[in-house]
Amino acid sequence: MEILSWDDLRILLAVHRAGSFLGAGKVLGLSTSTTARRLDALEASVGHRLVHRSQSGTELNPHALGMVQLAQALEHGLDALRRDQAQMAGTLKVSVPDGMAPMLARSLIAFAQDHPGIDIELSGDNRMVDVAAREADIAIRIARSSSSVLVEKHLASFRFGLFASQDYVRRHLLSRALKAGEASAHPFVGLDERWKALPHEQWMRELGATRFPFRSSSMQAITEAVLLGAGIGAFLELDPRTTGLVRIETTIPGPVQPFYLVFHRDLRAQPHVRAAVAAIERYVHSISVRRD
Repeated sequence: MEILSWDDLRILLAVHRAGSFLGAGKVLGLSTSTTARRLDALEASVGHRLVHRSQSGTELNPHALGMVQLAQALEHGLDALRRDQAQMAGTLKVSVPDGMAPMLARSLIAFAQDHPGIDIELSGDNRMVDVAAREADIAIRIARSSSSVLVEKHLASFRFGLFASQDYVRRHLLSRALKAGEASAHPFVGLDERWKALPHEQWMRELGATRFPFRSSSMQAITEAVLLGAGIGAFLELDPRTTGLVRIETTIPGPVQPFYLVFHRDLRAQPHVRAAVAAIERYVHSISVRRD
């Protein structure tokens, strides 16, 4: 048997549904004779009759029903693909913790390039946006949700580490390690006082950090301060902003922070949301594998 194509199978499906070559031809935009010739060619390729012809019309032979079912499955799949492509447009609002914005930007830029009909609005915000109220289509959070209208998935868990600029290490910390009791001798850079209860902020104090000459609610500002040598800062180990910084070893391991991907249940059927969720999951998984 030659490899069947959708063009072959849709002829058989149309004849089955219409019950005649005339009716099938009208649906397919073909003449009756062309429809009949196409079906003759299909029967020749499979090696047996598929349709019984009579003056009253056509009727499928029992062994042709499996091919009809295959044709119907292909038709449904193609229809779904067309619907998805038609809906792959619009603006997708994504909210992530400020510290994850550079990381997720890489994934979402690649996603937008693959789907030029979709515009991305990426918000890096330390506050928890109200996804249930549709302030964002997709959000990444550091805490679980109790809302019944949200779909929540564990995305990944990443560890925090301490980092400092190369110049700071050269001048103040050649060992690239903080031993017990040494943290109090160094300046640290952290989030502002509103976020002092976060695990990595508590961890720095647990290590013995007492001086925070620079604090900010902006991770970009914190990164700049560490790069300029204002002190030691805590970042996710895979944060792209740590490129060019020096990892500082500690006696107490950094905390592991889980991240959850959240979106509204009403958006589960939206193709652009499904595709974006899948892209984010693939990207985060890929960097997790590279880290390991």
